[in-house]
Amino acid sequence: MSGVDRRAFLQSSAGAVAAFSLRDQALAAELAAPSNAPELKWDKAPCRFCGTGCGVEVGVQGGRVQAVRGDEKSPVNRGLLCVKGYHLPGFLYGVDRLTHPLRRKSDGSLERVSWEVALDLIAERFSAALKDHGPRSVGMYGSGQWTVFDGYAALKWVKAGLRSNNLDPNARLCMASAVMGFLTQFQSDEPMGCYADFEAGDDFVLWGNNMAEMHPVLFSRLLETKKRKPSARIIDLCTRRTATSDYADMVVLFQPGSDLAIANGILHLLLEKNAVDRAFVEENIVFKRGIEDLEKIGYGCFGAQAESYEFADEVKDASLEELKSFLADYTPAKVAAISGVSPAQLEALAQVYADRQRGTVSLWCMGVNQHVRGTWMNNLITDLHLLTGKIGRPGSNPFSLTGQPSACGTAREVGTLSNRLPADLVVTNPEHRKKAEEIWGLPEGTIDPKPGYHTMDLFRAFQRGDVKALWIQTTNPLVSLPFLSRYQRKAGDGGFLVVSDIYPTPTTDIADLILPSAAWVEREGIFGNSERRTQHWNQMVAPPGEAKEDAWQIIEVAKRMGLGHLFPWSDGDWHRAMYEEYRRFTVGHGKDLASYEELRATRGMLWPVVDGKETSYRYAAGHDPYVKKPRGVHFYKAKGYGEKAAFFLRPYHPPAEVPDETYPFWLCTGRVLEHWHTGSMTRRVKELHQAMPEAYVELNRADADRLGLKTGDKVRVASRRGAVDLPVRIDGRGRPVEGSVFIPFFDEHRLANLLTLDAMDNISKEPDYKKCAVRLERLAP
Repeated sequence: MSGVDRRAFLQSSAGAVAAFSLRDQALAAELAAPSNAPELKWDKAPCRFCGTGCGVEVGVQGGRVQAVRGDEKSPVNRGLLCVKGYHLPGFLYGVDRLTHPLRRKSDGSLERVSWEVALDLIAERFSAALKDHGPRSVGMYGSGQWTVFDGYAALKWVKAGLRSNNLDPNARLCMASAVMGFLTQFQSDEPMGCYADFEAGDDFVLWGNNMAEMHPVLFSRLLETKKRKPSARIIDLCTRRTATSDYADMVVLFQPGSDLAIANGILHLLLEKNAVDRAFVEENIVFKRGIEDLEKIGYGCFGAQAESYEFADEVKDASLEELKSFLADYTPAKVAAISGVSPAQLEALAQVYADRQRGTVSLWCMGVNQHVRGTWMNNLITDLHLLTGKIGRPGSNPFSLTGQPSACGTAREVGTLSNRLPADLVVTNPEHRKKAEEIWGLPEGTIDPKPGYHTMDLFRAFQRGDVKALWIQTTNPLVSLPFLSRYQRKAGDGGFLVVSDIYPTPTTDIADLILPSAAWVEREGIFGNSERRTQHWNQMVAPPGEAKEDAWQIIEVAKRMGLGHLFPWSDGDWHRAMYEEYRRFTVGHGKDLASYEELRATRGMLWPVVDGKETSYRYAAGHDPYVKKPRGVHFYKAKGYGEKAAFFLRPYHPPAEVPDETYPFWLCTGRVLEHWHTGSMTRRVKELHQAMPEAYVELNRADADRLGLKTGDKVRVASRRGAVDLPVRIDGRGRPVEGSVFIPFFDEHRLANLLTLDAMDNISKEPDYKKCAVRLERLAP
């Protein structure tokens, strides 16, 4: 499909939401009151939902958000929003908004308590756990939805105050494989490109990424490029046809988990065609490989690994000659046998990367990251760019997209992961710990050098009682964790669980203490998006009732535990002071964040920001101020590789679980256009909920005919871990191949993650939500 512009695409996306009124289908100018309306006060903010980071103008009247419109000054979205963005005000005003602290009584009911009582209780229970069981007995689970202020407060409280590294975000479930992909190859996290690649590129290769629904504003930029430049192409590699496939110039359907073989097959052909940029490789690349033995690695979910998975890779040198031998077996015929991708399509994919006259941008998100070898797959996609020299220049880059508004800015850059500190620092490095202790004014040796529990092991440890006190903020793990039945808990079942959120959820249902949080423009905030853009917004309205921002909650508990010295700022201006302290970690080594004042004055800036100037392309001469050479690239962050990038040899491994006679279908899970993540916000927006009121199971028509099923029939989908009853959907927006089904995970009443397997990536420890085996059982009407 060609000739579609951005506005038409987004309007058609809104039109696809069947229950919308005329007002809801309109674009920005028709959704908000006119900008000159005297009764509305307007201010800027990034969108609260995905990692795109669209700019929004927010109209306030009478202490409430009354309207939003796309910010025409934002370089991200240039005035347009997706359907969720246009309904942002609705998520703030659900009738069941949490407004007061609630404590669970012994009979399971909830009682309202004061903030003083609630904060004292947290301090008491965490202090008791520390005294009786030590730092590994306490933990905090946060989010890529945390603001930078929230994440930094949590990092400092847990790692400097509690002296524990049991801090991890839900970004472990979505972006950890991308993190480790960049770290293993460049020794620095996050992409080198930016959204300008979507105009500069010629070929856009989407690896398992339904961009039309999951990142529609960015996808609209690809369509605009195709309209302006008819030679531009979109290639959709997928396990099911989606809305993205409808716009693609080439659709490559493959067997779940076989993308590793496909990428190696492309590399095989690039060597065979002599399509290697040898000068680039010699100047900029070293070759590496790690442990490849499946028995040594495992999947993190069977046997002893089902309780604790701490596999550590061992990296050794390799060479271009070794790569040739390694790839010799990945012939088109063998790759076709594994993946179902024909030799002709594999040849076409190789030609895309081989053509030096065309810019190539690889794009991926959860399909690659939520994978038992997600880090390997990230490595292989980047390998395609390293081998051909298509990296570090406009229109040619590997680019990972993110699903949460500050998975980059907070989880990755602040470093709210169990082994990390800000700006690529890690707790295992004594020099890194020393720097953090100096900035924080701590005695040497305060920070524990041993990483804490990653997300999967954190919840396993809480379930078995090793973690005694756990605080969850801004996320809903009792919907989002895989193998959910493993983590069922009745309130009061042992341990102490605190949950901060804005609405009741299945996670608050099991909490001992529930805290009401301020949301989005009810407090000041900073997010960082997928392209390294850091964006600030002001508080615009007061939160409801007694709701408080998450960072404030953490700081108040720290004070009650005698840790107030960690947050020595006056109550009136602590956001600025906190941010500028955090910024000290970033300046001087290629992670430089803009100043607080620069962020307030702009629509965000792309780091590194040096002398007030942002950087569009990292590592690129003429763009990155840290690169001093006159042309080309310089991977200056990779000190351990001689300031070169690492090309990793990574083999194909099969998925952890495959269909068989008892469970004959593949299951894939994911999101839908109308809802975001677990639906706790979007399902409270009337129009979005009416448009997509419940989860469903997508079937291929041939499978449905064989089973005697039609759209609307009810089936039970069962795996080895659980079952869920769902209505059938055939020939909708998504169209699975035969032998495969898809279920979205937004519906807390129909939990897709009762079915999923908690197998995980060996390096990132990110679970695989995209591949497990299920069966279907028809239910009586």
